[in-house]
Amino acid sequence: MVDTTPLTRAVDHFADRLRAAPQSRLQRSAAGEALGLAREMARRAQLREDPAAVPREMPDAGMFAVADQVTVAAHDLALVLDSEAEVEEAVRLVEEAQKRAGV
Repeated sequence: MVDTTPLTRAVDHFADRLRAAPQSRLQRSAAGEALGLAREMARRAQLREDPAAVPREMPDAGMFAVADQVTVAAHDLALVLDSEAEVEEAVRLVEEAQKRAGV
């Protein structure tokens, strides 16, 4: 089993920053970036679990829910990652989204 602690830490940090962000920051860019990240991680997890299925898109539950959506999607993805390289790539996705979100 691969150690997914780096991913969990990166996602928890991003989620905490989202929760602390002012509404104006969420509206400008942060919520959209976070939702995009959550959708990408959910898509990757679904494809790993069932490569033949068409992934379902995570719904937009609103800007105040994106921190939870990112957290849930990341934890789902962490369950299906098989290598440290995959964990590193997922961490990179989180860090890049956080940078673009400006939080």
